[in-house]
Amino acid sequence: MPRFKTADYGLKLIPVDFAQQVLPGTFEFALCHLVDTELNLSALRARYANDAGGAPAFDPAVLLKIVLLGYSRGLISSRAIASACRHNVLFMAVSGDSAPHFTTVAHFVSSLGDEAQMLFTEVLLVCDRQGLIGRELFAIDGVKLPSNASKVKSGTRADFEREAVKMEAAVQRMIGEQKARDAASCDDEAARAQRTRERLSHEAAKIRDWLARNPDERRGAKGAVRLSNRTDNDSAKMATAKGVIQGYTGVAAVDAAHQIVVDAQAHGTGSEQELLLPVVDAILTQREQHTAICADAGYHSEKNLAGLDSRNIPAWVCDNGYRQRDPRYADQARHKAKPDALWDKSEKAKRARAAGKTRPYANIDFTEAQDRSHCICPAGKRLYRDGGECTINGYAATKYTGAARDCVPCDQRSRCLRTPETTKVRQVAFFRGKRDSTESHTERMKRRIDSIEGKRMIAARFATVEPVFGNLRHNKRLARFTLRGRTKVDGQWKLYCMVHNIEKLGHHGYAN
Repeated sequence: MPRFKTADYGLKLIPVDFAQQVLPGTFEFALCHLVDTELNLSALRARYANDAGGAPAFDPAVLLKIVLLGYSRGLISSRAIASACRHNVLFMAVSGDSAPHFTTVAHFVSSLGDEAQMLFTEVLLVCDRQGLIGRELFAIDGVKLPSNASKVKSGTRADFEREAVKMEAAVQRMIGEQKARDAASCDDEAARAQRTRERLSHEAAKIRDWLARNPDERRGAKGAVRLSNRTDNDSAKMATAKGVIQGYTGVAAVDAAHQIVVDAQAHGTGSEQELLLPVVDAILTQREQHTAICADAGYHSEKNLAGLDSRNIPAWVCDNGYRQRDPRYADQARHKAKPDALWDKSEKAKRARAAGKTRPYANIDFTEAQDRSHCICPAGKRLYRDGGECTINGYAATKYTGAARDCVPCDQRSRCLRTPETTKVRQVAFFRGKRDSTESHTERMKRRIDSIEGKRMIAARFATVEPVFGNLRHNKRLARFTLRGRTKVDGQWKLYCMVHNIEKLGHHGYAN
């Protein structure tokens, strides 16, 4: 029989050169070079006042390196990062074998605060210097993530008041029941009842204390009452595709050239309409006059469009109905109902394929002449103009009607007419927009979105910003925020977006 060398996976004491572990072309190499030579950490170092006495502190540069390295490897908890610094050779090399305690790591992340914005901006300047920001298109989108807050402790002040009253009433009722048992010399349940009363009293006192410290209701942009939360009052209860969560919306503005995140913000609201203009104003220094802004339907509102127009920003913000108007999405309902993701095997679909049925002709299949005197149908026949400009549902339109000599004998009547048995000729209308002179921003934006350029920009938005969220959520395993308070969560979101940008720098040869 063949003989092989025995593999030994036991404990080894071997010399390790830390400098040889951080290889050029990797994320950690770009990270170390960036932190050591580019970032100004004087504001973080100024927090320490142990010049004359006290124990030596961990260098903020080392803590920043291991936190960002941990985030890049899918480690979000401070315990996991601290454990990696003790057992992972790469973390040892990056941290210089510092091995900080997990409480030190947690305190560093939670205390960054506004300094995270400064670090994010400095990394962004390096990306710009490396030519990674094209400034042709900024795509804006957000992702809703749960945070370190209890969903069941959300409500209005009235809800909390009723909850406290119920707890206090339950305590008084239990006291009365205990007195009755004492009088009857039956104290078998006394100990358990005492613990329950103490728990309810403690919870009621905590609610009363919270109400005293927060005298006002949370309110939205339009003044409506927004649910508060007793564990993290900056967070919000938000509906997502996977249920209701208590958390924050992480918003990112991404440049289309190399998917660099040019702005990152975290907000405790599920309403994306409130977040568009703050992000647009935040990227003012990054934009140029020709830089286009593109966002999805969640950010669409008349107020937002008016704000973009007043700022003279070329914007493309689709509305909720743009897919219904786009013939490319005509079959989306059928595809969503497929039992198989690759093929519709329903009996109805089989009968339709057997009968050779295809999509009926829409006005997009007709070609209008430049002088608007006629249009050409898919069979190559002319449809002639039916009078002058007309108004259909408040929209200016031009109507065209086919000739009976062309339509009646046509072999494509089944695709062109809804009822070919009773309808002789086809009519087509091309719309020009609202007839009203005071056209809204929404109507103008619909025309922009429905144009060929609009369809291209919407596709570019999807291809620009969605891969960033895919990288952060899947590759970096960002499933939730671990902190409380908008300032802290905003800092953590910026750190994750910094990881994405540094990764882009490493892939494009930075510091090699």
